Amino acid sequence: MRTMKLGSSTLEVPVVAVGCMRLSALSLKEAEAYLGTALDQGANFFDHADIYGQGRSEELFAEALHMNPAVRERLIVQSKCGIREGMFDFSKEHILNAVDGSLKRLKTDYLDVLLLHRPDALVEPEEVAEAFDLLEQSGKVRWFGVSNQKPMQIELLRKFVKQPLIANQLQLSITNATMISQGINVNMENHSAVDRDGSVLDYCRLADITIQPWSPFQYGFFEGVFIGNPRFQDLNQTLDRIAAAHQVNSTTIAIAWLLRHPARMQPIIGTMNIGRLIDCVKAADVHLSREEWYEIYRGAGNILP
Repeated sequence: MRTMKLGSSTLEVPVVAVGCMRLSALSLKEAEAYLGTALDQGANFFDHADIYGQGRSEELFAEALHMNPAVRERLIVQSKCGIREGMFDFSKEHILNAVDGSLKRLKTDYLDVLLLHRPDALVEPEEVAEAFDLLEQSGKVRWFGVSNQKPMQIELLRKFVKQPLIANQLQLSITNATMISQGINVNMENHSAVDRDGSVLDYCRLADITIQPWSPFQYGFFEGVFIGNPRFQDLNQTLDRIAAAHQVNSTTIAIAWLLRHPARMQPIIGTMNIGRLIDCVKAADVHLSREEWYEIYRGAGNILP
């Protein structure tokens, strides 16, 4: 698969990442087949979180791959921490304990990337910095980033954290594209002009932070997928027509739409269906024209001023 640099790091990663949130729902045999297919497709970047399947997703991942040093060398493993039951926690103690837990479940000595999962209102950035220093010095984490954070939250961390923050995982899809729409509708008196995230898209481009779109097929907040959904008839007709022109299907085009953006994003795909996984990976070889990109954007009901 086509690759890219992740943020300002030296990590060369596939442009499509495999999300493991739903991995715990698979049997061991199913997980072996799914992960084996991903690797065969060149999709060797795997995104985890300590809370996925209450830790079972990380455990099953290691079991299904029969984790050993030779296998580990083929993988790029990212995990996230900071979500606890009823709260968020970026304390030094929690970050360190969470990483140790992930390493144990993943049967590895290190994470390639660690992300802070959701903003903690009680964050003390000095503690985060101390935790990151210890993790880097011990070799347990090689690179760091955030998830679901806006620019000033990242800037607050950067004031204290010496390591570069190389990724920001954010919800983004054709139907959940407010971070794009607000940049198009500048100075307009409409709903799409509302800045909900501090211009995080432009900020991440300026700061060399890779945006990792999560739920790239979802509308709303886990309300459902837009592909094949009669609620999005115009969008699906547009996707189907453009997919036919590129001799792929609409799933591939939905990911290609994200990859076409010059911010050089790395979508996180969460499907556990092997066929759809392959369709998503195909997007790395599809280049949409400017006309096609805007047709899809408008097909989702997004407006142009």
